[in-house]
Amino acid sequence: MKIPVRLTILFILMVFCREATAREIDPPQEPIGRHITFERVTVEARRPLTGIGTQMTELDTLALRDNITKSIADVLSQNSSIFIKSYGRATLSTASFRGTAPSHTQVTWNDMKLNSPMLGMVDFSLIPSYFIDDVTLYHGASSVGVTGGGLGGAISLDTRPTREEGPALRYVQGISSYSTYDQFLKFNYGGERLKSTTRLFYARSDNDFSYTNYRKKDFIYNDAGEIVDFVYPKEKNRNGSFKDLHLQQELYYRTRQWGDLSLSGWYMDSRRGVPMLNVDYKDESQSRNRQDERTFRIAGSWDLVKLNHKVYGRAGYTYTDLRYRYLGDVGTGTLVEMIHSRSYVNTAYGKAGADYYIGEKWLFSGNVGVHQHFVKSIDRAIVTQGGEQTTIGYDQSRVELSAFAAVRYRPTPRLGLAANIREELYGSDWTPVIPALFAEYTVSHRGNVILKTSVARNYRYPTLNDLYFMPGGNPDLRPEKGITYDAGVEAGYKGKRLEVTGEATYYDSYIKDWILWLPTFKGFWSPVNVKEVNSYGVELKAKVRYGFSNDWWVYMDGNYTLSKAINHGDPVNWADNSIGKQLVYIPKYSNGVTGKIGWRNWIFTYKYLFYSERFTTSSNETHTKIGRISPYHMSDISLERAISTKIVGLNLKVAVNNLFGEEYESVLSRPMAGRNYGFFIEIIPRLKKKK
Repeated sequence: MKIPVRLTILFILMVFCREATAREIDPPQEPIGRHITFERVTVEARRPLTGIGTQMTELDTLALRDNITKSIADVLSQNSSIFIKSYGRATLSTASFRGTAPSHTQVTWNDMKLNSPMLGMVDFSLIPSYFIDDVTLYHGASSVGVTGGGLGGAISLDTRPTREEGPALRYVQGISSYSTYDQFLKFNYGGERLKSTTRLFYARSDNDFSYTNYRKKDFIYNDAGEIVDFVYPKEKNRNGSFKDLHLQQELYYRTRQWGDLSLSGWYMDSRRGVPMLNVDYKDESQSRNRQDERTFRIAGSWDLVKLNHKVYGRAGYTYTDLRYRYLGDVGTGTLVEMIHSRSYVNTAYGKAGADYYIGEKWLFSGNVGVHQHFVKSIDRAIVTQGGEQTTIGYDQSRVELSAFAAVRYRPTPRLGLAANIREELYGSDWTPVIPALFAEYTVSHRGNVILKTSVARNYRYPTLNDLYFMPGGNPDLRPEKGITYDAGVEAGYKGKRLEVTGEATYYDSYIKDWILWLPTFKGFWSPVNVKEVNSYGVELKAKVRYGFSNDWWVYMDGNYTLSKAINHGDPVNWADNSIGKQLVYIPKYSNGVTGKIGWRNWIFTYKYLFYSERFTTSSNETHTKIGRISPYHMSDISLERAISTKIVGLNLKVAVNNLFGEEYESVLSRPMAGRNYGFFIEIIPRLKKKK
């Protein structure tokens, strides 16, 4: 009886969207020749209905355009409360939002999901920051309004039409340490109704930085052959070279009566080596790890905005060809292919929805979205003893349907209330209803002091690898269940020269049936529902802008996070010491600060980033060197100068990363680069003639 009831809800929602589309109300007009005199006019600013009670962070454009070498992973780690677990540039970079797993952070691009249906997560190192125009983070309960499954939160990545009129060209060339070369080309055309943006990004690097290997020792012997001392060897990052190509085309068209249309296409070709561990004693010529990925995405949208309602539609398609190869020397002196993994992912996407206003106090919203996944994953292993070849894998498809409805109400200018409800279908199984409640109260209009609170229940269903991976998939897994509470305050001041904003949030989240891959007695790993996690903490952020004069200005943006992610599940066995301990790779404390000083056409930037210790074992062992990763402080600086002529604009920039040569690891046995340098030049030809 559950399915008919839910289908009825979906039908009502679709009818509602249709009715909203059919109604078009023209603005009221006064009769010609009639004059109205107002003795007194009171203008009162009202906060928008769309964001009532939501905890969200909108990243500054300055952060996205800071450096051509940066990916969205770098931008998030420096400018948000999210912890990025990174293996270095051009290697896997995943997000931990409020102490949760990477699969608990849902990511969308132009409203289409980017999370892999196989792994459930997103590799942010594959997203150049110059390819994204807007980044919005939805913390905890606020993610329900974007998509389901965001037990930690959601990240919305969007592109937007150019604001420039006529043609515009921009080219950036970067030359950095370790034979690293980055190129970015952007061409815009802005017409009255048609706008176009073309972006091209290409990066390549040997990525062979040097480091001191503290996981190995070179012993020093005396004449009698006795060990008298040792030194830590100097080594280079091995097998870390990469080549990344991205091409993006966007078209925007404004019709006269039928709204706005857009079409965005994004092609990526990534060829990357998987760097060797610093505990690997093999020579680089004795093994080879490579991961290649080709992905094509296309997303289209239609938006029709009228006086009191908006109707929209979305459609998209994603194709991914992912290949991983491992070649090793089996003693013959030649490399033999030992692992060849190939995965093909096809995803079709569609969505329709509407927003309907009743006066200035009510807003009703609803939408229905669907993703259809087709995944074929094949692993070919060569058994060296007999030379036999074995192929294992799975070929599965799954439909994911999500229905959403929301009502927002502002009875007074100070008070706002909102309720969201979402329900999702994966395969043939429905999640329970996903509700979220929000409230906000404006304490002071003068200081923009606003109190916010929210609560939500959420669910995340297992990925296709969790269910069907061979060997080890577990088709009996239950969805992960979470409930999140948020409470916070924000304030701000904007004057003629000074602008200050700040926000503080406390959150408390409980997740049951956490999916964890554990080793089995059969020799392979398998996922099970074992953990109950309590994640709680504090998020602080502040931003200051001040202009001393027409020539001098300063800018500062900072964030601080206290995150406790504690395992409260049942012990797996009698020797399980993980209960009551912090989850692996989750720092308890982290903070980042970005400061800029500008004088005329010069800008000096300083960035600071800190992560506290992270444990590599669930029992939080500290008596061994591999049980914890030491805290580290990171400092980067840059100096840039803008030059303007009649025919071209130039921006020159010099950057020093890891200014103090910090020796650190973000992931166990994965050393990171020391002090390194980069030089960048941006060229902007004057294509438009001055009138």
